[in-house]
Amino acid sequence: MNKCLECNQSLTEGVIEFSTNNFGISLSMQHQDWKRQMQSQTTFEAIRLYFALKKRGVRAEMEKFDGYKHIDIAIPEAKVNIEVDGRQHHDKGQALADLKRTYHSFIKGYLTLRIPNNLVYDDNILEETAQYIVDLLNENVKKQNFRINNTR
Repeated sequence: MNKCLECNQSLTEGVIEFSTNNFGISLSMQHQDWKRQMQSQTTFEAIRLYFALKKRGVRAEMEKFDGYKHIDIAIPEAKVNIEVDGRQHHDKGQALADLKRTYHSFIKGYLTLRIPNNLVYDDNILEETAQYIVDLLNENVKKQNFRINNTR
Protein backbone atom coordinates (compact mmCIF):
# COMPACT_ATOMS: atom_id res chain seq x y z
CA MET A 1 0.00 0.00 0.00
CA ASN A 2 1.56 3.30 -1.06
CA LYS A 3 -1.01 5.54 0.63
CA CYS A 4 -1.57 6.56 4.23
CA LEU A 5 -4.12 4.29 5.86
CA GLU A 6 -5.54 7.26 7.76
CA CYS A 7 -5.75 10.06 5.18
CA ASN A 8 -5.14 8.28 1.84
CA GLN A 9 -2.23 10.63 1.04
CA SER A 10 0.37 9.21 -1.39
CA LEU A 11 3.59 8.26 0.40
CA THR A 12 7.21 8.03 -0.70
CA GLU A 13 9.02 4.70 -0.44
CA GLY A 14 11.10 6.09 2.46
CA VAL A 15 8.02 7.09 4.45
CA ILE A 16 6.34 3.74 3.73
CA GLU A 17 9.45 1.82 4.83
CA PHE A 18 9.84 3.85 8.04
CA SER A 19 6.15 3.63 8.88
CA THR A 20 5.79 -0.10 8.27
CA ASN A 21 9.01 -0.85 10.17
CA ASN A 22 7.91 1.26 13.16
CA PHE A 23 4.12 0.96 13.13
CA GLY A 24 3.36 -2.07 10.99
CA ILE A 25 1.16 0.00 8.67
CA SER A 26 1.56 2.77 6.08
CA LEU A 27 1.04 6.19 7.63
CA SER A 28 1.99 9.71 6.54
CA MET A 29 4.45 11.55 8.79
CA GLN A 30 1.54 13.56 10.20
CA HIS A 31 -0.35 10.40 11.10
CA GLN A 32 2.75 8.74 12.51
CA ASP A 33 2.81 11.63 14.99
CA TRP A 34 -0.95 11.23 15.54
CA LYS A 35 -0.52 7.51 16.25
CA ARG A 36 2.25 8.25 18.78
CA GLN A 37 -0.08 10.73 20.51
CA MET A 38 -2.98 8.24 20.44
CA GLN A 39 -0.80 5.67 22.20
CA SER A 40 -0.83 7.95 25.26
CA GLN A 41 -4.63 8.47 25.09
CA THR A 42 -6.02 5.01 24.35
CA THR A 43 -5.11 1.35 24.64
CA PHE A 44 -2.89 -0.72 22.39
CA GLU A 45 -5.86 -3.04 21.82
CA ALA A 46 -8.19 -0.25 20.65
CA ILE A 47 -5.52 1.08 18.28
CA ARG A 48 -4.92 -2.38 16.86
CA LEU A 49 -8.63 -2.96 16.19
CA TYR A 50 -9.03 0.56 14.79
CA PHE A 51 -6.36 -0.02 12.14
CA ALA A 52 -7.69 -3.49 11.30
CA LEU A 53 -11.01 -1.75 10.54
CA LYS A 54 -9.31 1.08 8.61
CA LYS A 55 -7.57 -1.53 6.41
CA ARG A 56 -11.05 -2.70 5.47
CA GLY A 57 -12.16 0.79 4.46
CA VAL A 58 -14.18 1.59 7.58
CA ARG A 59 -14.42 5.32 8.24
CA ALA A 60 -13.87 5.12 11.97
CA GLU A 61 -12.84 7.71 14.55
CA MET A 62 -10.65 7.11 17.62
CA GLU A 63 -11.55 8.45 21.06
CA LYS A 64 -14.58 10.36 19.80
CA PHE A 65 -16.33 12.44 22.45
CA ASP A 66 -20.13 12.17 22.19
CA GLY A 67 -20.88 14.91 24.74
CA TYR A 68 -21.06 12.39 27.56
CA LYS A 69 -18.06 10.10 27.21
CA HIS A 70 -15.12 9.16 24.99
CA ILE A 71 -15.75 6.20 22.70
CA ASP A 72 -12.81 3.94 21.84
CA ILE A 73 -13.84 3.60 18.19
CA ALA A 74 -16.85 5.35 16.68
CA ILE A 75 -18.39 4.72 13.27
CA PRO A 76 -20.91 7.59 13.10
CA GLU A 77 -22.33 6.78 9.64
CA ALA A 78 -23.34 3.32 10.87
CA LYS A 79 -24.38 4.62 14.32
CA VAL A 80 -22.07 2.09 15.99
CA ASN A 81 -19.71 2.62 18.91
CA ILE A 82 -17.02 0.09 19.75
CA GLU A 83 -15.58 -0.26 23.22
CA VAL A 84 -12.51 -2.48 23.57
CA ASP A 85 -12.74 -3.88 27.07
CA GLY A 86 -10.07 -5.26 29.36
CA ARG A 87 -10.40 -7.22 32.58
CA GLN A 88 -11.46 -4.18 34.61
CA HIS A 89 -14.82 -4.35 32.83
CA HIS A 90 -15.62 -7.60 34.67
CA ASP A 91 -15.86 -5.69 37.96
CA LYS A 92 -19.53 -5.26 39.01
CA GLY A 93 -19.27 -1.50 39.39
CA GLN A 94 -17.52 -1.00 36.06
CA ALA A 95 -19.87 -3.43 34.30
CA LEU A 96 -22.90 -1.49 35.56
CA ALA A 97 -21.34 1.82 34.49
CA ASP A 98 -20.69 0.29 31.05
CA LEU A 99 -24.30 -0.86 30.81
CA LYS A 100 -25.52 2.65 31.66
CA ARG A 101 -23.24 4.14 28.96
CA THR A 102 -24.53 1.57 26.47
CA TYR A 103 -28.10 2.47 27.39
CA HIS A 104 -27.55 6.21 26.89
CA SER A 105 -25.92 5.59 23.50
CA PHE A 106 -28.79 3.29 22.53
CA ILE A 107 -31.33 6.01 23.41
CA LYS A 108 -29.44 8.26 20.95
CA GLY A 109 -29.75 5.54 18.30
CA TYR A 110 -26.27 4.03 18.59
CA LEU A 111 -25.41 0.37 18.93
CA THR A 112 -22.45 -0.34 21.24
CA LEU A 113 -20.23 -3.32 20.56
CA ARG A 114 -18.09 -4.50 23.45
CA ILE A 115 -15.03 -6.30 22.16
CA PRO A 116 -12.87 -8.14 24.72
CA ASN A 117 -9.14 -7.36 24.58
CA ASN A 118 -8.28 -10.99 23.95
CA LEU A 119 -9.81 -10.80 20.44
CA VAL A 120 -7.12 -8.41 19.19
CA TYR A 121 -3.80 -9.97 20.29
CA ASP A 122 -3.56 -12.82 17.78
CA ASP A 123 -3.35 -11.59 14.16
CA ASN A 124 -5.70 -14.27 12.79
CA ILE A 125 -8.34 -13.69 15.47
CA LEU A 126 -8.00 -9.91 15.02
CA GLU A 127 -8.59 -10.27 11.28
CA GLU A 128 -11.65 -12.46 11.82
CA THR A 129 -12.98 -10.10 14.51
CA ALA A 130 -12.53 -7.06 12.24
CA GLN A 131 -14.30 -8.82 9.37
CA TYR A 132 -17.26 -9.74 11.55
CA ILE A 133 -17.49 -6.14 12.71
CA VAL A 134 -17.46 -4.94 9.08
CA ASP A 135 -20.21 -7.44 8.26
CA LEU A 136 -22.24 -6.15 11.22
CA LEU A 137 -21.68 -2.54 10.13
CA ASN A 138 -22.86 -3.36 6.62
CA GLU A 139 -25.99 -5.04 7.96
CA ASN A 140 -26.63 -2.04 10.22
CA VAL A 141 -26.55 0.44 7.34
CA LYS A 142 -28.48 -1.61 4.75
CA LYS A 143 -31.61 0.43 5.47
CA GLN A 144 -29.78 3.49 4.18
CA ASN A 145 -28.77 1.71 0.92
CA PHE A 146 -25.00 2.02 1.18
CA ARG A 147 -22.14 -0.14 2.39
CA ILE A 148 -19.19 0.61 4.67
CA ASN A 149 -16.93 -1.27 2.20
CA ASN A 150 -17.08 -4.05 -0.34
CA THR A 151 -14.83 -6.77 1.11
CA ARG A 152 -17.42 -9.57 1.18
